[in-house]
Amino acid sequence: MTGYEGADLAIALINVILLGLLFVVAIAIARMRSLFAIVMLSGIYSLISASWFVALDAVDVAFTEAAVGAGISTALLLGAMLLTSRTAKPEKRSTAIVPLLVVIAVGCMLVYATIDLPAFGDPDSPANTYVGTAYIERTPQDIGVPNIVTAVLASYRGFDTLGEVGVVFAAALAVILLLGFGERSLSAAIGRKDKGGRG
Repeated sequence: MTGYEGADLAIALINVILLGLLFVVAIAIARMRSLFAIVMLSGIYSLISASWFVALDAVDVAFTEAAVGAGISTALLLGAMLLTSRTAKPEKRSTAIVPLLVVIAVGCMLVYATIDLPAFGDPDSPANTYVGTAYIERTPQDIGVPNIVTAVLASYRGFDTLGEVGVVFAAALAVILLLGFGERSLSAAIGRKDKGGRG
């Protein structure tokens, strides 16, 4: 029993540390004016979030967060930063109060909404008593995959996962076109080449 309590204490400590790091990084992002530093800290925030998801046994969500949040999003933001200034414009103190009040109000509502949620890992929660139990019982016979999350994403919800991949691909393609990695960038490269040859 002591070892079980020690494991629970270690997991709780890891969760608190990761949440504290997320809070510190979020405050740093809000206070910085260098866009490059903000983009880098955003990637760090995504990696810490992915680590937290792993600690919560949500490995599939952690993989998505690491790939999209820390990988693709960081690359796209760095590409977008090349088309704009490197430093954010300073804001007045009076205009910053309204967003702060909105964040505090939304945070209070979220905390209030979590009061009625079942305890973490509660075996009697709806997620563990209805469809979750059916997946656990049927996956070895229906799919034959040892990882239930993989079986759900790749088989039971295969069309849904395919749709999500299509949405992410379309969004990435749209951002690439907006950033100008097409005819505009090609014509700009040709123009620079012509200017260099004339000089």
